[in-house]
Amino acid sequence: MNKAGFSGKPQNSSNDLGDDIPVAVRDTPDATPKFWLQPRIVLIGGVAGFILLALISSFLFFVTAPKKTADSQPLPATSAPATPTASNNSSDTVLGHFPYPEALESELVTISANRGIRMRKAAAQKFEEMVAAARSSGVILVPISAFRSVKDQEPLFFAVGAQRNQTPAERAALSAPPGHSEHHTGYAVDVGDGAVPATNLQTNFDNTKAYRWLQANAARFGFEMSFPKDNAQGVSYEPWHWRFVGDRDSLEMFYKARNLKPAKISP
Repeated sequence: MNKAGFSGKPQNSSNDLGDDIPVAVRDTPDATPKFWLQPRIVLIGGVAGFILLALISSFLFFVTAPKKTADSQPLPATSAPATPTASNNSSDTVLGHFPYPEALESELVTISANRGIRMRKAAAQKFEEMVAAARSSGVILVPISAFRSVKDQEPLFFAVGAQRNQTPAERAALSAPPGHSEHHTGYAVDVGDGAVPATNLQTNFDNTKAYRWLQANAARFGFEMSFPKDNAQGVSYEPWHWRFVGDRDSLEMFYKARNLKPAKISP
């Protein structure tokens, strides 16, 4: 039976609080995570967009950047041989003569025809073969001078020039300055005709059988005349002076003198 002051419904207790909370209030906790997730979504989207932009930029750079291929390499200015590297001028000459290294003592051997004359081994061997071939044709080739050191060249150039009252340019037309003589190399040789010794070191050597034989046959043994008439170096005509160019080392050594054109020297 109901007592006075009490209704038929029981009083609210802690177990019934959830039923009395308004719907809007119960939904509030669910709204908070939604506001918290929005900055994360924006941040993640920004990072993803930056990465995508970087990938696109890299791809476009790769596509448009020039490729290092053989076709993109610069073409050489001329078709001249790559070696030796030198310009076509006389800036590295002294009075029309190119500088040459002095042969080492270990590279020199004596010529059997004259024990006082030395050349590099390869040049000496070919010279002796040439002498033998000429002799079989009735021609006597005589070696007059071959290797000459830089020290030996100094008095030959300066003292003789002073005795003859010659300027350096005048002397250079006849003899190279020290350090610039082909005789330093051990590849050059002055040749005479044993039958006509009066023509030794004279321009009329070109009237001898020895000279005519050399003109026709010296190339077979790797020799060539260094200073023909009107040579580009401006050196006086020397029909007796021959140099060996029969192997790689000698050919490279005389490349400039054979192919580059220094200016003529005026006395």
